[in-house]
Amino acid sequence: MFFLSLIEHTLRLPPHLLNLPLDQAIKGELETLFWDKVIANLGLCVSIYDIRNIDGGFIFPGDGASTFTVNFRWIMFRPFVGEVLSGEVEESDAKGLRLSLGFFKEITLPAHLLPNPSKFGEDGKWTWDFNGTELPIEKEDEIHFKVHSIRYPPIPVEQEKDVKPFAPMVITASIDFDGLGPISWWV
Repeated sequence: MFFLSLIEHTLRLPPHLLNLPLDQAIKGELETLFWDKVIANLGLCVSIYDIRNIDGGFIFPGDGASTFTVNFRWIMFRPFVGEVLSGEVEESDAKGLRLSLGFFKEITLPAHLLPNPSKFGEDGKWTWDFNGTELPIEKEDEIHFKVHSIRYPPIPVEQEKDVKPFAPMVITASIDFDGLGPISWWV
C-alpha cells in the first residue's frame, strides 16, 4: 500500500528561504510542491522520507533564487492489484458505490463487481441476496474490498461545467469474493 520512491527534482529555492538551514528549506519547498499530489504510475505523495543528496546552488542571471538538484525519497500511497483494504462507504447509487480510506476518496466499486446477486433498492441502498437473506450495504459501513485496478487518467485540457472534478488516480474495487464486503456481514 505504501512505497518509497526515489525522485530527482531540480528545485528553485526562493531567496527569502536562504536564511534557514539548507535541508530544512529544501524539505519545506518539496512538501509544498509534492505533498498530496499524484504522480502518474507512482501514486499519491504522502510524506517526505529523507533527502539523499543536494547538488548545485546555482543562481541563474536575472534570478535571485538558488537552483538545486535534489534526490529524495517520498512515501507514496499506491496499492497493488489484488490487495485487500478496509474503507468506508461514502455514497451509493445505481452504478455502484464510492468508497473512502479517509485520506483518499477516489475509490469506485461498480455494480458488476458487487456479490451476485445484488440489487439496488428504492431506498438508495445495495443489498446482496445470500441464500434468501438480504444483506444491506449501508452508508458509512466499514467495508473490506479488493483492489481490482488502478488508473491514472490523462489530465483534461478543458473541463465542462457540472462535471465531477478530475481525479488523477482512480482505484476500482471489488467485493465479489468471500470475506469481502461490510464487516457486519461476517461477524
